[in-house]
Amino acid sequence: MAWRPRVVDDSVLETGCALQDRYQLSFWDALIVAAAKSLSCRYLLTEDLQADMDLDGVLVVNPFVCDPASLPPR
Repeated sequence: MAWRPRVVDDSVLETGCALQDRYQLSFWDALIVAAAKSLSCRYLLTEDLQADMDLDGVLVVNPFVCDPASLPPR
């Protein structure tokens, strides 16, 4: 439980649907971003989304292009 997994509730689903429409994300990508946003994550490490996209305050970082250690701390 050290990872603090996020339960998908109504709030996450609503945020995910809004993100899906706003950024043309797949349903599952939108849910991942919504969960990250609900946990106040600043960065989302993934190679599946466009690097450097700011998705309502969650910055997409490709860990194969950018060293996560070089990112400013939260």
